[in-house]
Amino acid sequence: MMRYEDLYEFLRKEKNGENLQKLPIDFVKLFSEFIHEHKRAITQSGDFFSDNIVREKKQYENSMTLFKELMLRRKKKILNLVFIANETGLMKKDFDDMLAFEKELFERLLFSVQETDKLVASILINGSAALQDTSLIITDDVDYFVDMNGKSLGPFKKGDSVTLDKQVAEILVSGQKAITL
Repeated sequence: MMRYEDLYEFLRKEKNGENLQKLPIDFVKLFSEFIHEHKRAITQSGDFFSDNIVREKKQYENSMTLFKELMLRRKKKILNLVFIANETGLMKKDFDDMLAFEKELFERLLFSVQETDKLVASILINGSAALQDTSLIITDDVDYFVDMNGKSLGPFKKGDSVTLDKQVAEILVSGQKAITL
C-alpha cells in the first residue's frame, strides 16, 4: 500500500534527479488504490467537518497535485529522451526506468519525430511539392486526363501505385477510382 510520504519522496527524487527515477512497476495501480482509500474514508464518515475528514480531504487533494506534477516531470524527461534518441540514435538510456505506458509514449513520439524528419528531408530534396502529393493505388482503369496545372496524366491501370497532387488524388478517391495508401 502506498503512503503519502512515498508519493512525496517519488516526486522529490524526480525533481532533484536528471534521469527518470525508478518507480514500482505497478505505481499507477498503487496510487489508484491509495486515492480510492482516501475517497472511501472521506465519504464513509457522516461528519464532513471533523478534523480527520478535513485532514483526509487535504491529503487527497495534495496527493492528486503531487501525482500530476510527478507525471508532468516524467513526461518532460521523456520528451527530452525522444529528442536525444532521434539525434543520436541511442534509445536505451532510462528506458528501463519507464513505466509501460511511458515506453509506449516514448516509442510513438520517437516515431513521429522521425517521420517529421523524413518529411522535412523529402521537402528539401523534392521541393514543396512533397507536402501536396498523395500516394494512391488505382482501383479502376483511368484514361489520360489533365490536372489542375494543365499537365497531362495517365493512363493508369488497375493496381498501379502512383503519387499524385493532393487535389487530383482526392478527385480519384471520391470517384472510387483509387484508394490512398
